[in-house]
Amino acid sequence: MLEVKQVSKVYDGRRGVHQLDFTMERGEIVGFLGPNGAGKTTTMRMITGYLQPTAGSIVVDGQSVHDQGRAVRSKIGYLPETPPLYPDMTVQSYLKFVANLRDVPAREIKLRISEMVSRLGLQEREKQLVRGLSKGYKQRLGLAGAIIHKPDLLVLDEPTSGLDPNQIMEIRDLIRELGENHTVLLSTHILPEVSTLCNRMLIINQGQLVLDGSPQHFGSSMGDQFKVSIEVKATEQQLHNLLTPWEKVRREVIQSSDGNVGTDQQGTVKMVLTGDSPEDFREELFYLLSGAGLPILEMKKENLSLEQIFLKLTTTELDNESPDKGTPDPVREDSADSPTKEESK
Repeated sequence: MLEVKQVSKVYDGRRGVHQLDFTMERGEIVGFLGPNGAGKTTTMRMITGYLQPTAGSIVVDGQSVHDQGRAVRSKIGYLPETPPLYPDMTVQSYLKFVANLRDVPAREIKLRISEMVSRLGLQEREKQLVRGLSKGYKQRLGLAGAIIHKPDLLVLDEPTSGLDPNQIMEIRDLIRELGENHTVLLSTHILPEVSTLCNRMLIINQGQLVLDGSPQHFGSSMGDQFKVSIEVKATEQQLHNLLTPWEKVRREVIQSSDGNVGTDQQGTVKMVLTGDSPEDFREELFYLLSGAGLPILEMKKENLSLEQIFLKLTTTELDNESPDKGTPDPVREDSADSPTKEESK
């Protein structure tokens, strides 16, 4: 559905994004993550045709964004972080305006508006001025405008930003529903949204793609050390005597259910065992404990959280390339999203 091929964007000799390369299939919901200034908004603006890449190509459903821009834009719905709403319009007039801009057939406009009002929970707001809407309803209206022409690809930039918990849950449910019939690229700073909504994630740092894959897979594959939490029917001293000679792991006792460190009232101990390498030691641990007659009540592999993955990939700086070698510096996203003099003419 979407192919981003070796895409770069440079402003006045400064690099915004560098050789991005990824694809999205129909029906995918993909989380697009990165710290502020990483190039997320620049990338989304290039995908949606608002900016032209300096190098590389972007193809949507087999058509080039650069060469067939109008046809491609009809296949894309875009919701910026701040929806482009007109405060003096009513909800209904705004949706009619957008439907006309998006070349929705005249005979279908009334039906589409009714569908959007119902689907986005805008009932009884049709005659209300946009300026009088709450933040949550403005987000809903912006999303209605992004999907009123039934696009194949939906690009959402921080769609739940500034919403209250109830509104966030409603928008997430809607995105999940939209993912059944649309391809969705979702930029967010709320990492649990990625785990909840997305079957794949992209992480960008300093303009370069540093990760592409499922959140679940990378949680288990990126750890430098293998980690397991266990609950064993034993005393802390028994486990200490058994595990101390086993040099391949270090252990950390967890508070028991009664709040004390060590053996709880049920005669069990909870521990986290961390290996000195990524090697899986669970089978060896099982035979070690069972051979000593210590029943394992629970054994769980501990994966890196999405927050840990994000920090691991975005706090390690990319190769420091000095400008005197002819390599452009990374730029902040706010400047990267500003057009060059030539683009503004």
